[in-house]
Amino acid sequence: MNKRRVKMRKEIRLSGFGGQGIILAGVILGRAAALYDNKEAVQTQSYGPEARGGASKSEVVISDEPIDFPKVIKPDILVCLSQQAYDKYKDDIKEGGVVLVDEDLVSTDKMPEVDVTMYKIPFTRIASEEIKLPIVANIVMLGALTRLTNIVSKESMEKAILDSVPKGTEEKNLLAFSKGYEVAKEL
Repeated sequence: MNKRRVKMRKEIRLSGFGGQGIILAGVILGRAAALYDNKEAVQTQSYGPEARGGASKSEVVISDEPIDFPKVIKPDILVCLSQQAYDKYKDDIKEGGVVLVDEDLVSTDKMPEVDVTMYKIPFTRIASEEIKLPIVANIVMLGALTRLTNIVSKESMEKAILDSVPKGTEEKNLLAFSKGYEVAKEL
């Protein structure tokens, strides 16, 4: 009997506003999948005309086969680090998807139209209070995302972070990743 292998295609949308490192987070996620987990990955991005404060979105498609369409249609995983992003994208998520929000920046009074698993984590507060560096909230988020979804391995993400962050910031970024990973263990 010939068994058909089930294809794995996961669509991830990371969203927030300019200056939060959304694009870098998408690049790191795609790099972890493609270079270190030996998966296929495509990363696309869009942002408003403002350098900081405007809407920002990074989408990553991860698959175990060649990716025939590089855009996210219905995300399996949605991350929102701003209220504007949550309000705009919450109803795009797939039934049974996973939503992560920064609980200090996003009110989830209005839930997505479909059943999802919602995680509310204070990414920015963890970065500010525990690492003393608010700019690494995106890396805290990647730690939680990795732990909660297993979309890529922890080791692959750590390698991709080291490849991607500015020289001299590696230790703080790995600490941020570790904090996010640990806080997700408690959920």
